[in-house]
Amino acid sequence: MAGNGVPDATPRAPHPPLPHRRLRRARWAVAAVFLVHGSVTGTFATRIPWIQEHTGIPPGQLGLALAFPAIGASLAMPLAGRISHRFGTRTALRGLLALWTLALALPALSPGLFTLCGALLVYGATSGTADVAMNALGVQTEDRLGRPIMSGLHGMWSAGALLGSAAGTVAAHTGTDARLHLAGAALVLTALGALACQGVLDLRTAPEEHPPPRFALPPRSALVIGAIGFCAVFAEGAALDWSAVYLHDRLGTDAGLAAASTTAFSCTMAAARLAGDRVVARFGPVRTVRAGGVLATAGGLLIVTAGRPAPALAGFALVGMGIAVVVPLAFAAAGHSGPAPSQAIAGVATITYTSGLIAPSAIGGIAQATSLTGSFALVTVLTCGLVAGARVLRVPSRTAPHGAPAAARGTDSGLERS
Repeated sequence: MAGNGVPDATPRAPHPPLPHRRLRRARWAVAAVFLVHGSVTGTFATRIPWIQEHTGIPPGQLGLALAFPAIGASLAMPLAGRISHRFGTRTALRGLLALWTLALALPALSPGLFTLCGALLVYGATSGTADVAMNALGVQTEDRLGRPIMSGLHGMWSAGALLGSAAGTVAAHTGTDARLHLAGAALVLTALGALACQGVLDLRTAPEEHPPPRFALPPRSALVIGAIGFCAVFAEGAALDWSAVYLHDRLGTDAGLAAASTTAFSCTMAAARLAGDRVVARFGPVRTVRAGGVLATAGGLLIVTAGRPAPALAGFALVGMGIAVVVPLAFAAAGHSGPAPSQAIAGVATITYTSGLIAPSAIGGIAQATSLTGSFALVTVLTCGLVAGARVLRVPSRTAPHGAPAAARGTDSGLERS
């Protein structure tokens, strides 16, 4: 045991091969888990206006409350590895995902600011632990398959968010009480999540292996990888929250066309993630991220130089396409970065959550001090960082599929129970 509480990097036997049909089932099962997780996020986002009206809190207090999910996630993420170590990946993921889906009902039940902050703290904590557990299991499943799947998994998350937001938009448009909507959605998603977890790999650590620490600083490798994820998530948050404002205020477009910029960004990002695994398999993560960084930077330049809506819309679409695979590949790289993959994944997740939290307010602050053009100039600089830092996302070479073992990483004993 190392002095910092991280297990020593002692070599372990390669993962025993599993039947290809079993691995394919596990791959689609974990994809369904990502879909359910994203659906919770998309569902909640559509009912925030109802929650604000119901609680009667002003925008400033709502902004304070909406910081609590990130706080809860950051505090709870390091626990995910320990829970998976104790109960096995399948049981841990089933429980953590159920807590997350059920937590969807809590914010709408809050009568005021303090209870809303508490509900969102729980909401964020359950989100973060489930996020780390499913990404760690995604990396382990990818290892056993011998081919990239992380981009597609995050594409399923994006698809889930779109489905959840579409259903939530319908519920909001018909005037459905958010307490009924979120409670019903929580029950349905909990059932779907439990069903999906039945098919994931049940990996268990060797009895002699020390459990991960309850709380520990992220390893240095996670900080470096997280910096790349920070750049991508900052650009994502800026585009999602400010693209419509940019087109409306700077280019004078109407509200409908301005909203189309968010749609263009989200759709190209989801499509690129779903197609990203084939690109990564052919060109590798480093060249893929470098090419994505070039696309995103070109999109940023289009945005800041556009004098008409069409080039700006194309720019936001390019940014979405360019950054799409960065976060999935950051999690994959973290999972291969050392003897404590869950701790590294938790560190990367914390950094990306923080980036998503500060990006909207940072863009607004820069815009107030300079202009929105200046804000998106900063986004363009950060996307250049993807080109420069892509090499840190290199992962070990994978073997052929059909259950062939990947290189030993010390992540688990390789024991899989049906």
